[in-house]
Amino acid sequence: MDITSCGRMLNRYHFERQRFHCTLKLLLAVGLISCVAGASKRDPQKDDLARYIAQVQADLQPASSTPGTCWVDGGRLASLSTDYKAALVGDLITIVVSQGLTSTNAGNVSTGRTYSASSGITSLPGQVSVADVSNLLGLQSAETLAGKGQANSSHTLTTTLAGRVVAVLAGGNLVIEAKRVINMNNEKQTITLRGLARRGDIGPDNTIASNAIGDLELEVKGKGVISNGLRPPNPVLRAIMRIVNF
Repeated sequence: MDITSCGRMLNRYHFERQRFHCTLKLLLAVGLISCVAGASKRDPQKDDLARYIAQVQADLQPASSTPGTCWVDGGRLASLSTDYKAALVGDLITIVVSQGLTSTNAGNVSTGRTYSASSGITSLPGQVSVADVSNLLGLQSAETLAGKGQANSSHTLTTTLAGRVVAVLAGGNLVIEAKRVINMNNEKQTITLRGLARRGDIGPDNTIASNAIGDLELEVKGKGVISNGLRPPNPVLRAIMRIVNF
């Protein structure tokens, strides 16, 4: 084989190698575009539903079984009188929220002060008349301060939430949690409630009042057009408004 033939073979080898690399890059690009298109066509509602189901199932405890016996805890004859009141982890419970807070603060301040001073010459030796110098200096000052302040605050929240038991303490008290997320007209409102409940405070209809919940944590958050309008400005804007006294 001469040198010319070897050169042709090398050139052909390099050409085939470059063509293979180009084909591989093209296939990778097509696969990437297909993945992106498939991700864009994915239904977000189905993703949210799958996430919600996985979250709910993760908190459920498997039912205990007793293999090899005639008794089954979850059988039809396990409970002769069914009680729907929440008692175990995962049981649902209805929470009637009725929270009201009213505060009033009033104060009055009143002060007064009067100052008076005078000086003069009443007599001199000899027959010198002091009529013109009997009152040389007279000072008078009066100060009065009256202030009044009053502040009133009132907050009321009334709603009904359906929560669940997330833990049972050693003493028998239940740790309950409820969360509600509402999306309406570009406004998202989230209500979260946590607390401790006694089984005796749960009514026959499986409801409990928020006033009977211990260590109550109630949070209401909003995000959207209305909430953005009520939210205070950022620190930089607040500093500028304080400087210009607006």
